[in-house]
Amino acid sequence: MTRIAIRPCPFRESEMLRQGGIHPVLARLFAARGLFDPKELSSELAALIAPAGLLHIDAAAAFLADSIAANKRMVIVADYDCDGATACATALRGLRAMGADVDFIVPNRFEYGYGLTPEIVALTAREKTPDIIITVDNGIASIEGVAEATRRGIEVVITDHHLPGDSLPDARVIVNPNQPECGFPSKHLAGVGVVFYVLLALRAELRRRGVFDAQTQPKLDSLLDLVALGTVADVVKLDPNNRILVAQGLKRMRAGRMQPGVAALFRVAGRQARSANPFDLGFALGPRLNAAGRLEDMSLGIECLVTDDEDRAWQLAQELNEINIKRREIEADMQDTAMLHLDDFSPADSSTICVFDESWHQGVIGIVASRLKEKFYRPTITFAPAGDGWIKGSGRSIPGFHLRDALDLVSKRAPSLIDKFGGHAMAAGLSIRADALDAFTQAFEAVGSAWLSEQQLERVVETDGPLDDNCYTTQFIELLDGQVWGQGFAPPVFCDEFRVVSQRILKERHLKLLLEKNGARYDAIWFGHIDSLGDRARVAFRLDANEYNGVTKVQLLVEHAEPA
Repeated sequence: MTRIAIRPCPFRESEMLRQGGIHPVLARLFAARGLFDPKELSSELAALIAPAGLLHIDAAAAFLADSIAANKRMVIVADYDCDGATACATALRGLRAMGADVDFIVPNRFEYGYGLTPEIVALTAREKTPDIIITVDNGIASIEGVAEATRRGIEVVITDHHLPGDSLPDARVIVNPNQPECGFPSKHLAGVGVVFYVLLALRAELRRRGVFDAQTQPKLDSLLDLVALGTVADVVKLDPNNRILVAQGLKRMRAGRMQPGVAALFRVAGRQARSANPFDLGFALGPRLNAAGRLEDMSLGIECLVTDDEDRAWQLAQELNEINIKRREIEADMQDTAMLHLDDFSPADSSTICVFDESWHQGVIGIVASRLKEKFYRPTITFAPAGDGWIKGSGRSIPGFHLRDALDLVSKRAPSLIDKFGGHAMAAGLSIRADALDAFTQAFEAVGSAWLSEQQLERVVETDGPLDDNCYTTQFIELLDGQVWGQGFAPPVFCDEFRVVSQRILKERHLKLLLEKNGARYDAIWFGHIDSLGDRARVAFRLDANEYNGVTKVQLLVEHAEPA
């Protein structure tokens, strides 16, 4: 079941924002999202929370400054998703600008799994001979890996944002806003955001030591395109601090001031950097980088983001695009197979979904889990073979069901069931024995049925209610596009009742509509939906400026519709 609901909006706060000079509709949108203080709308770098609030960041800066002075060899161990790739590129560019001898290694996810494992430490020691390992977007759970590095005389700096387990690795220093006793107000920094903060602290430390002054110091704002890309692609909550980082990155992209690799990714995706928005980062650039880590080697993606050679960046972007096309084909096949497995699945009788197929690709199961979660609106884990009788799972969740905590509870109730697990509220990964799948499925369902009510298992399309007739304009769309919307700061969705003037199926997959309200007619499209509507419909929609033959017109992108 899916229903349309209107997001509650506190009138008093909305009115105060309006009286403060904010457009009446924007005032309503902001208040409905819990933003009451106009200061939280600032997108200027000066409004960023200061690095000092991050636990141990000064120790990390001092240690890295000492290491640069002593010419120690550093190696970054990166995660293999878009956040990991942008965090690695940010760290490489930033540390090199400050005089560090630094290289990187990114584990092949199929051989080495996730995080700083003892095997990765051995590989890094063999191939790169580092004095120091710096983790980006991983490491908070790498107790054994850090112990192995220590045994080999390698010091470890962990930069991460994932939730820690019951104990922490014995690293030289850990910077993670989610570690115990860290009072940093923005707990939602992505891995790349944590790295950017470490670089800010390191630069300040080097200024204090007289290595740079305000004129000669590296310009770290040149890295904000990478920070914005990783932050949006990792679907972390866009709290006021993250919105500043993303807004600043988008501003640079629109002005044409970005890494050659980011520019090449825009070009290969057919998007215009001059009108860059979070949707482009999350659905066009991010997937092309992620595809490398899913199917092949994220080193390709990192090299694309690190090279200053425009021709090389374009060549790498094309390679990433080809891998992404292949990823889409694999994903489509896996989705078809998943639907066959779930042929007799009854959502009414289940709170969760677990699916495994012998033919599935480990690198794509997360996307398939996401698609199934969207279709059935149930926490979903998809599993693929991992060799030697093991299977790996990737999960996606719905609001109100903390996936990592659910896996933690399963692990506590049946300690031998899960080998390894980790993640966030909305996404997590795990490894189990193939012969334990049925037992895991039952244990996971037991948690789901205990934690989730019928109401929580009903998809609700939250909207911002009706829109004034005078707002169906490209000028108003520009006003909306000037804000940073995303995870935790939902893009505006409006709803109203329309007369359905005409409807037809487009390319056998989409419903093209002509809708009418108060005498005005609007083109609309409902992607991925072909069931016709009645004469009148209540429609939840986003506004879109659709350019065709040089003419830009307002179009409604339908999120959901129901009989009026």
